[in-house]
Formats: sequence, structure tokens, C-alpha cells
Amino acid sequence: MTEHQFPAGDPVPAIPEADATGEIAAIYGDIRETLGVPVVNLIWRHLATMPDALPWTWSVVRPIYASGAVGRAAAHLRGSMELPAVTPWPADVIDSLGLDSADLAGIGRVLASYDRSNAMNMVALGALKAVLEQRQDTSPLAEVADTQEVDGALPKLLTFPEMQPATANLVYRLNAFGDSEHRVIASMYRHLAHWPPFLALIWERLEPINRSGELDRIIAANQEIARGISARLAAELSPPAAALPAEVQAQIRGALDLFLTYAIGRMVPIGRLVAHSFTEAR
Repeated sequence: MTEHQFPAGDPVPAIPEADATGEIAAIYGDIRETLGVPVVNLIWRHLATMPDALPWTWSVVRPIYASGAVGRAAAHLRGSMELPAVTPWPADVIDSLGLDSADLAGIGRVLASYDRSNAMNMVALGALKAVLEQRQDTSPLAEVADTQEVDGALPKLLTFPEMQPATANLVYRLNAFGDSEHRVIASMYRHLAHWPPFLALIWERLEPINRSGELDRIIAANQEIARGISARLAAELSPPAAALPAEVQAQIRGALDLFLTYAIGRMVPIGRLVAHSFTEAR
């Protein structure tokens, strides 16, 4: 079996939730509460490594999260997405994995959390990018009801050294779908590494779609849909109250480009597809 040289933690700089203190910890808590999910996604943990970037970014976009505008726009994105025509895994297929009810509940919580938070962060941070690029669209979004919040905690976010070698290799293989250069390791796979048989099931579902080129096409198509929604959501953003040094602004723009393309932008449709595939097990 081929083994890879894995990063010990996040391949991009990040402040883990467990290590956050002071203002960063307070913002992390506010992000979890405001988004209604039990996890702080990697984009926020990455911004926390840059001087003043996390407080500035969160202060700009928090009002549209708190007002419900982001939740409605994310629901609009989830309802508008183009996905492959696949059927959910039958319950007996899930049962054959040898997982108990607590395992299945944990998997469902991880999938629901990322399905919700990735879509919300995609449209909100895309709206910020649209403001910075002056691409606002004043046409209103259709009214779509937001989904419910996700209750309960997620398991520990595993690092590669904490996984069995075969599981680490599988996470790495999965992460190559949509990002063959591994610019960002998707946290969803690291959370799901607690259940290696389920990761194997995901690989079986995604590999043919990836091999045919369909997955890359779907990722690109849904990023374009998200850009249009974000441009309209941008009209609800107020101008930033404070300016940042040019070098920090450049770092934030770089983070937005990286994550909206290679992290959140690919995992929104992948996470949605996996969550849909798991529906019969819930």
C-alpha cells in the first residue's frame, strides 16, 4: 500500500478550536452560536492566524448571519445546486458497515454540520469577496426557508498521525477529488476518519464521478451558482467600519480565493452529495 507524507495538522496555518484563547476563543464561540453548528470551519481558524483578520472579517459578515440573510441564501444555494443523479445508500448497505446507532448519529451530525456551515460560509464569504471586487447585484433573492440548527458536539478533529495508516491514505485519496494538489485538507474527511468503513463507502461513490470528470464539472458549475447568489447577498452588507493595513487585506483576499475555490467551493457539492446519499440511514 502506498503511503503519503502527511501534514501533522492543517496544511494551511490555523488556530485549532482547542487552542484558541481570549478574543479568538470568544469569536469562535460566537461563530458556532450564530451559525447554529458545533464546529468552527477551517477558513475561520485560518483567518485567526493573521493579525486582526478574524475580528475584522467576522465583524463585517456577522450581521448578515445574525439577520438570517446568510441562512436563507445558503438554503437557496442548496436548493439550486446541480448534483449527480445518485440514489441514497439503502439502509442494509449502511448496516453492513458494522456501525452502531451512536456511530450513525455521529456521522449524521458531521454531515449535517458541514452541509449547513459550508453553504453558509460559501455565500457569506463570497458576498464579502463581491464587495471587495465591487460586484454587488441588487436583484433580490427568492425567499427560501433556512434549515434547522445542528445540535450536539462533533468528535475530535483527527490529525493524520492520529489515524491508522490505511485511514490516513484514504482521507488523502478522498481529498484529491477536486484538489489534486492538496492545497487544503477538507476537515469533513478528518472528522469522518473516526469511521473508516464510512469513508470507504464515500470513496466508492465519488471515485467514478471523479474519474469521468463529472465531479470537476459539478464543482465548477456550483461555484458559478454560488457566485451569483453571493453577489446578490453582497447588497445587504454594510461597508467595513475600519480599514486594515494593505498587507492584511491582501492576506484576507488570498484566503478567500483559496477557500472559495479549493476548500469550501468543492466541499459544498461533495458534502451535499454525501449527505443526500446518507438520508435513508437517518
